[in-house]
Amino acid sequence: MTRVSFASHPYLLGFEQLDRLVERTAKSGNEGYPPYNIEQSGEGIYRITLAVAGFREEDLSVTIEDNQLVIRGRNTDDSEGRVFLHRGIATRQFQRAFVLAEGVEVATARLDCGLLHVDLVRHAPESVVRRIEITRDR
Repeated sequence: MTRVSFASHPYLLGFEQLDRLVERTAKSGNEGYPPYNIEQSGEGIYRITLAVAGFREEDLSVTIEDNQLVIRGRNTDDSEGRVFLHRGIATRQFQRAFVLAEGVEVATARLDCGLLHVDLVRHAPESVVRRIEITRDR
């Protein structure tokens, strides 16, 4: 069976990377932890908010890797010597990845009351018109 993708359309030249991005996003396996919101607060202004209760700033990392925003959390286990009758607050390590479009940059990342806010800004691309010379065969 031949795999058909939208990037194989004859009018879409050079969009193979977009196919790979869609495939990578589908395989990311985000199991739902930690929960998050994505908001748009203006034209080209976005905020990703992750619920990271129990994590400190030094337990979290925010990086850009191959046009992906990757947020990782690693919590040190400080429960030694403590006896839990019920343990319902998850503080396991996690990784969340978000594919960023061209021109989207991380403006800020801050931790506030157990919520990690990552603000993104999309800069409008400049319109470029380039004239191509037509040459004559001799």
